[in-house]
Amino acid sequence: MVDRRADELGPLSGELDVHAMRVIRAIADEGSITGAAAALGYSQPAVSQQVKRMEARLGMPLVERVGRRLRLTEAGRVLARHAPAVTTALDAAADELAEIRGLRRARVRLVGFPSASPTIVPRLLRELAVSAPGLTVTYVEAEPPEAVEAVREDRADIAVTFSYPGDRDDPHGESARGLAVRAIGTDELMLVLPEGHAAAGTEGVDVAALADENWIAGCPRCRGHLLEMCGRAGFSPRITFETDNVAAVEGLVAQGIGVATLPRLAVASFPPVAGILTRPLPPGEQRRLHVVTAHGADRVPAVRTTIDALERVCHSLGDRTHGPGTTCAAT
Repeated sequence: MVDRRADELGPLSGELDVHAMRVIRAIADEGSITGAAAALGYSQPAVSQQVKRMEARLGMPLVERVGRRLRLTEAGRVLARHAPAVTTALDAAADELAEIRGLRRARVRLVGFPSASPTIVPRLLRELAVSAPGLTVTYVEAEPPEAVEAVREDRADIAVTFSYPGDRDDPHGESARGLAVRAIGTDELMLVLPEGHAAAGTEGVDVAALADENWIAGCPRCRGHLLEMCGRAGFSPRITFETDNVAAVEGLVAQGIGVATLPRLAVASFPPVAGILTRPLPPGEQRRLHVVTAHGADRVPAVRTTIDALERVCHSLGDRTHGPGTTCAAT
């Protein structure tokens, strides 16, 4: 069913002029063009021109003379009646946009992977509290595919994610298709060994020497890089335990159940566990950190400010904890 009234009013709504509505309201309040001009700080000819232009657009008179008096027509009274609501709403919107532009009041919805929660996110929030105190950040924890989906469905503005270069089964690339992906750092992978393990005393770990070990790995979706790394070393890892719980991985390694790899951020997420040692893997064994947004979202000041702060946090985290570039080196 067609709404005839909406169809008729649609074209008219495009002819309305906010400035002219202010003028009509002032005429209603002051009773004359001269009084309206004085109240608005305009010249009398400027007010008259505003009225004439609006009348030409609408195709109907807005003011009329009765003797020596000027009064609004029925159309003018309609505009005057609606003017306060319209102009107040636009003024409020302008004020809010100014606050957002100046970051006096803005909100960013952030979602990130689990090991970012105790490492990157607290430092980010502290940094923004100083550099952009009017910016409110909400945070939800999720693995990369779910985090990316939150951005796609407009449940989040920024997703902090990771991917493994060269991992053919990495789900990140497909899940982020059609969105803007920006690399903000890298997270070095560590070999997690029980104390006393033969490989623990070597400066550089030869992955091939671990071919006969039992391995503790994440879920099938999360173990792609481990399979790729071991494949490059010439063997298929014997995975005997499966868990994505970092504390469980470290606990199993501490009891000599097997060996594992963990990102350095994941190792830093928990207090050191007695009975384990971590050793760096060969150069290049790392995951890449990203921020994912809708295309063009980085033009929003609050989003741009948050992304810049995330990059600074990566540098700071690496410099303070492990030396320059070992945890989050800019890419």
